[in-house]
Amino acid sequence: MESKRKRMIVTTTPSVEGQQVVEYLGVVSGEAVMGANMFKDIFAGIRDIVGGRSGAYEEELRRAKDIALQEMQDNARGMGANAVLSVDLDYETVGANGSMLMVSASGTAVRLA
Repeated sequence: MESKRKRMIVTTTPSVEGQQVVEYLGVVSGEAVMGANMFKDIFAGIRDIVGGRSGAYEEELRRAKDIALQEMQDNARGMGANAVLSVDLDYETVGANGSMLMVSASGTAVRLA
């Protein structure tokens, strides 16, 4: 399905060099909340004790980021945008004992010339 979508410029900068913003369409966002399962928690805890990186959590964070960015882009497309500027990513833990990972992506949907 990705191949059917027109490529959208997504950037943390407030402008795109060499391109003019012709219309500001508004703020768009996307969120992803992912539960970290018990086995990942156990292995991450062991890894924290012995040192090193937690690959399971890193993968879950990457997946949540991708989902949040895709949702933000889908919302921007729905407004007629072809770019999202000034994108900000926020990472949080939520739920009892921080058992869930949340990533939110927000930015300004625009139409570039």
